[in-house]
Amino acid sequence: MTNAPLGGANLRGAVDLSSLVRPPAPPAGTPAPAGGVVRQATDASFTEVLDLSSTVPVIVEFYGQGIQPTLGAFIAGYGGRIALATVEATTNPQLVQAFQVQQVPTVAAVVGGRPVQLFTGMLAEAELKEIMEQVLQLAAQNGIQGSIPVGADDAAEAEPVEEPLPPHHQEAYDAIAAGDFATAIKEYETAIAQNPRDQLAVAGLAQVSLLARLATADVEAVRSAAAADPADVETQLAVADLDVSGGHLDDAFGRLLDLFPTLDAAGKNAVRTRILDYFEIAGIDDPRVIAARRRLTGLLY
Repeated sequence: MTNAPLGGANLRGAVDLSSLVRPPAPPAGTPAPAGGVVRQATDASFTEVLDLSSTVPVIVEFYGQGIQPTLGAFIAGYGGRIALATVEATTNPQLVQAFQVQQVPTVAAVVGGRPVQLFTGMLAEAELKEIMEQVLQLAAQNGIQGSIPVGADDAAEAEPVEEPLPPHHQEAYDAIAAGDFATAIKEYETAIAQNPRDQLAVAGLAQVSLLARLATADVEAVRSAAAADPADVETQLAVADLDVSGGHLDDAFGRLLDLFPTLDAAGKNAVRTRILDYFEIAGIDDPRVIAARRRLTGLLY
């Protein structure tokens, strides 16, 4: 998890969004486009987000690979002073590149048409509140102090009606929200021990294990190490994690499956186990998983 301090330097030049801007953003006070406080955004529709950011700051939440957006209810609680745009990282490569997304979840903001990088991973609610207050202060410094209506869809987002989770799943979910990945891993492992056929727990364990590994990863160091030693199992597993978190599942599978035939038994087992985790994260029906499973089977037999 990384946090970036907010300030003028962030607002002026953190990320280049010029490739996503068509008409210029309207001046402050222009009515906000329709869509509510919480909306989905894509490469094609992001101009609407840029326009909206002249009225209220817009938080941009990148998700994917089995990790779902989580900030809807939290942002709706600001009563229209902040908006949220969720972006599926695997299907919006322009936005992923523009915001320099290396893993999901990644959270940024857009204020007055300009980006501010915020954090990666998941934060506790107290930390989120602190960051949102900084975003609001930054918006005020740039003359952006409007609000937008909170619609029925936002209320539904803020108060979801869901079936209660099984106890260990709920404990794991709460631990993830608090950034306590070790506890979440233990809860999913307990759920699996009690019911080895609990596929939701298996998938959850794969997802939170990935988050735990990425939480302490230095992206540049990982990529440099992998480039320097392409035959080393641990460095290739680490960079494959980055590939998966950024939505580049084919790259991760290709990297590990190319390495697989050159490894000893222990190395093959480590790579096979990690690939199976990626299958759980992406879902068995994903075409990339189907192709990788076929290739892995061929290498095993």
